[in-house]
Amino acid sequence: MADARDVVGRKRDGQPLTEDEIRSVVLGYAREEVPDYLASAFLMAAFIRGLDTDETVALTRAMVDSGATLPLDGVSRPKVDKHSTGGVADGVTLVFAPLAASLGMAVAKLSGRGLGHTGGTLDKLEAIPGFRTELSPQELERQVEEVGCAVAAQTKDLVPADGALYALRDATATVPSVPLIAASVMSKKLAVGTDLILLDVKAGSGAFMKTPEEADALAAACVDLARGWGRSARAAVTDMSQPLGESVGNALDIVEAVEVLRGGRPGRLADLTLEFAAAAQVALLKTDPTDARRRAEEALSSGEALESFRRMVEAQGGDPSVVDDPVAVLPAAPVAVPLDADRTGYLAEVDAEAVGRTAVALGAGRRRKGDPIDPSVGIVLRAKVGDRLEEGKPIGEIHARDEKFAAAASAAVNAALTVTDSRPERPPLVYRWRDA
Repeated sequence: MADARDVVGRKRDGQPLTEDEIRSVVLGYAREEVPDYLASAFLMAAFIRGLDTDETVALTRAMVDSGATLPLDGVSRPKVDKHSTGGVADGVTLVFAPLAASLGMAVAKLSGRGLGHTGGTLDKLEAIPGFRTELSPQELERQVEEVGCAVAAQTKDLVPADGALYALRDATATVPSVPLIAASVMSKKLAVGTDLILLDVKAGSGAFMKTPEEADALAAACVDLARGWGRSARAAVTDMSQPLGESVGNALDIVEAVEVLRGGRPGRLADLTLEFAAAAQVALLKTDPTDARRRAEEALSSGEALESFRRMVEAQGGDPSVVDDPVAVLPAAPVAVPLDADRTGYLAEVDAEAVGRTAVALGAGRRRKGDPIDPSVGIVLRAKVGDRLEEGKPIGEIHARDEKFAAAASAAVNAALTVTDSRPERPPLVYRWRDA
C-alpha cells in the first residue's frame, strides 16, 4: 500500500496517479486507516488538479471494491437501472420502474432521500401508508424476479467508501468536480449487476449542473466510466430549467405518478419517462425505435403499467388501493389553497431551485440529512414556460400546514416566475444522448 501522504503530494504536483495509489487512499479511508485530514487533502488535490479517465475509473473501482455488490444473478429478465442527478418535480423513477416491468424488463432501483431543493424517491414512496423501503439484498432480488421492479434504500455495505467520501466532500467544498461526481454516481450503479444503465443528467435552474454544457460534461464522464468497466450505458442530458412535473412534494408526487401511469396525465413528466422506456427497450429487447415508444404508450393506456405499480406497492407492504384512489389513501395537508398568478403575460422563466426550496420551507424536504419531512405538504405548479398567465387566475395549488405558510409559499412561487409580454420559446425536453 502506498503512503497516503506521497499520493497526495503527487496529485498536488499534477502527476498522474496509479490505480494502486488511488486504492491506498480510498480503501484506507473506508477502513479508517487514513485520517480525515489526509483524505480531505486528497480530495482537494483531485478537485484542483483534476482526474483523467484512468484515474476516475480507478477511483470508481476502489469505491465499488470497498463493500458488497449486488449481482442480481437470480433475475431472469433483462435488467435496467435508471438514475437521475436530481431535480424538482422529478417523478420519472416512480413511473419508469413499473412501466419497464410491464414491458418485460426488470428494475432494481436503489434510491436516496431528498436533500436541499431536490426531492427523494424514497420519501415519496414512504408517503404511501405501510410502504417499506428497507429491503435486504435477498428480498430485493426476489421481488424484482417476481414483480419486475423494486425501489429500495441503498444498503450500508454497498459502496461504503462513497458515502464516507461524499460526506467529506460536502464538508470541504469539493462537491462540484465532474470526476468526483461521476465516480460517486457510477460506483453505485456499477455495484449492481444490470444489463443497462440509463442516466438522466439534469441541466438548468433546478439542477446541480446549471447549463447543458456542464451537464454534458458529466454525462460524458459517466458513460466513459461505464465503457471503462465494460458496461452498457446511455445518458440523456435533460431540461431542468423548470419543474419537470407539476407536483413538488411527496404525497402530491405519488398522486401525479398514479395519474401518469393511468395514461391520463400528458406532459413533460410522461414524455421523459416514455423516452427512457423506449431507450431501454431498444437497448435490451432490440425493439424497433418507432415501436418502442408506441409499446410504452400502450402499457400506460392499457393499465398494465399501473398494475405493475400496484404489485410493487403491495410487495413492499404499502396500501395497494393507492392506485385506485390516491387522494383517499395518502396524507392530506390541513390547508389547500389555489396558487393564483400575480401578473398577466407569458411565463418566460422559472427559478426551479427557488420553487424546490419553497417546498422545503413548507416541510416537504429537508435542509440537513436526517431532518423530518411532512409528506402531505407541497406545491402544484401547472404552468409551464410558454403558457399564458392571467392575473388572479389559478396556476396550481399550495398544500400547507396553515394559512400563513400557504400565503408565504404563494408569494415565493410567484417571485420565482418571470413573466413577459411576448411568448418565449419552450425549452427542449432532451438536449442530447450519450452512449457508452
